[in-house]
Amino acid sequence: MSHRNARTTFHGRLLMVRRYQAGWSKAHIASAMGVSRKCVHTWVSRFESEGEAGLLDRSSRPHTMPTRIPRGLENQIVAWRRRHRCGPDEISAKLGICARTVSRVLNRRQVPHLRDCDPMTGQVIRASKSTTVRYERDRPGELVHMDVKKLGRIPDGGGWRAHGRERAPDRDRKHGNGFDFIHSLVDDHSRLAYSEILTDEKAPPARPSCTERQPTSAPTASPPSNA
Repeated sequence: MSHRNARTTFHGRLLMVRRYQAGWSKAHIASAMGVSRKCVHTWVSRFESEGEAGLLDRSSRPHTMPTRIPRGLENQIVAWRRRHRCGPDEISAKLGICARTVSRVLNRRQVPHLRDCDPMTGQVIRASKSTTVRYERDRPGELVHMDVKKLGRIPDGGGWRAHGRERAPDRDRKHGNGFDFIHSLVDDHSRLAYSEILTDEKAPPARPSCTERQPTSAPTASPPSNA
């Protein structure tokens, strides 16, 4: 296979052939292109027998792979994975195969990762990074993803790590210092992100503030998840 520093790309090989057809000797072609005469002879011979298709890169994969596990054992690995929904380590322990080999088989067969599957049914519920399938609303503001993060307040002058639990300033011993709640929203179509700190977790979300920037349609919000 050719690489970025290769002297004989497809166009270079075709140039060898054209020069040979123009009457150049193989020795002169090799000297002009910085390759050996054997290299020139190889590509000229391939062109004469296969045409321009013979100048393309060929697969370097070996014809035989003696160390590759049998097809039947690969089927057994895939069947065990789908039946028991377990990872490579558990499959390797059950079948007596190296865990790395199990991983290669699952990748070669394009078996989805467990994290992308429903733990009860085994059905794929999450799109992988390599797929081109993505759900996305057609218009901005049609769907807004919302998440709420709860953070404890730290008083001025530092909290208990600086002053100790018994001597922390401005501490309400019954209710503590309270919490703030970060409401974060992301528009499904435009990926516009917006965050706002509120004092009440169940207060009206900041969605209107976010969607005012995208007033195309009435927004709907996905359920909040408390992180």
